[in-house]
Amino acid sequence: MIKKLSKTDNSKTTIIIRLMVGAVFLSEGIQKFLFPAIRGAGRFEKIGLPNPEFLGSFVGGFEIVSGILILLGLWTRLAAIPTLIIMIVAVATTKSEVLQNEGFWSMMHGSRTDWSMLLGGIYLIIRGGGKWSMDRVLKV
Repeated sequence: MIKKLSKTDNSKTTIIIRLMVGAVFLSEGIQKFLFPAIRGAGRFEKIGLPNPEFLGSFVGGFEIVSGILILLGLWTRLAAIPTLIIMIVAVATTKSEVLQNEGFWSMMHGSRTDWSMLLGGIYLIIRGGGKWSMDRVLKV
């Protein structure tokens, strides 16, 4: 099963998507630990998610690990799955209120990074890590 998940194509340009998605998730995960009151547990508590202390560390940890794996191109498809879930939850929990209160265009403006990460994750799940990835080198 791991062999199937680490299968990739020979695309040279996938590294651009991997750098974008991996760097953003790595950075956001680190910030959940550096600034928990505004990026981690405090943020999760503000939007009403249950058990924010645990959730802040849990999500931050997944973002860091997934970000590193995506940057390396190691088990890229598998690493992109948690990022997809994180982005769906992020859009559902934070942008629906903006849509209701401020309208469609405010929601779209505020969620531009969310949509980029969501679509980048989908791309990586479909295509894999590409030519310059550990998946390609290791041929797991």
